[in-house]
Amino acid sequence: MGPRMSEAAPAAAPRSLQQTLASIVLAFEVIVVFLASLVIWGLAAPGEGDVPAWVALVAGGVMIVALIATIGLLRFRWAYALGWLIQALILAAGFLNPTMFVVGALFGGMWWYCMVVGARIDRARTAAADPGKEQE
Repeated sequence: MGPRMSEAAPAAAPRSLQQTLASIVLAFEVIVVFLASLVIWGLAAPGEGDVPAWVALVAGGVMIVALIATIGLLRFRWAYALGWLIQALILAAGFLNPTMFVVGALFGGMWWYCMVVGARIDRARTAAADPGKEQE
């Protein structure tokens, strides 16, 4: 016979809006980095001074693994700093292919917006849930 409802494990704490928004941005970023690495790989012409094709695929793969790992680690506060580092690395990829400056700027802006607005809404939700704590 299975455990009774009273014996069941307590429900997990609800995710913060900041965590939800961060995971959405990072998930979309996985798709874009995958497609961008394929484009850079396809555009790599042999014999030119550009980045070798395999570098684009390996770097893209490493970034994708880092993005997916960060999504899973967002329950920790330090993972948000890791998210900022990933945004900086994607922006820096513009030195390898200038189009990545645009991609990095767009996702960096979305990351910043989600961090600021998500934290603001989470603070407002916390204050609304415990109004006595705000006055102390």
